Amino acid sequence: MEADKIRESIKRSAQELFRKFGYHKTSVNEIAKRTKIAKATIYKYFESKEAILHSLLMDYIQVSVDELIHTDTPEMDEETHLTNLIMKTCRLSYTVCNEFIGWDFIRESANSQEFLRNLSNELEDLLVSSFMRLTGIRKHDSYQQRIRFLIKCSKNIVFSFAFTSVSDADVRKNFVSFQKEILPYLVKAAITVN
Repeated sequence: MEADKIRESIKRSAQELFRKFGYHKTSVNEIAKRTKIAKATIYKYFESKEAILHSLLMDYIQVSVDELIHTDTPEMDEETHLTNLIMKTCRLSYTVCNEFIGWDFIRESANSQEFLRNLSNELEDLLVSSFMRLTGIRKHDSYQQRIRFLIKCSKNIVFSFAFTSVSDADVRKNFVSFQKEILPYLVKAAITVN
């Protein structure tokens, strides 16, 4: 039980520091200091700072995806439900980058971009399988491929404007533009069966 408390304390301290200073500017020494433990103790529980980040993100994503998927939407049609799911997923991805990692580090580091790509792919798999299970309709392979393509397109668009935006206001403006001008056409193309 004590080990679980120490592990959670390390994660909580790291999360506070990542949010305040960004992943790149937070050191393992600072995490140890904030947790009030020796640096070596951190390495008993996590092999690296990236492992702490991954654990934090997986906890955050699991809770967020559970909320996304289990939101009660009986009155929503498939198109509306899928549109809402895509927007929530885009916001979740942006929050992960903005609050946990920091855009400067993401833009400059190939390692962080690879880490994000893998994390994004895990999220995509989780969302596709959950959406298919939840809707219970048209579960054939071509439909699943179209849903996967929709999620890939959406996240690529969102990441492209997040990487190129100068300010948070620009990002918000681009989100609204994406939601109103691009996403409806992508969703219609994904769910329409020829």
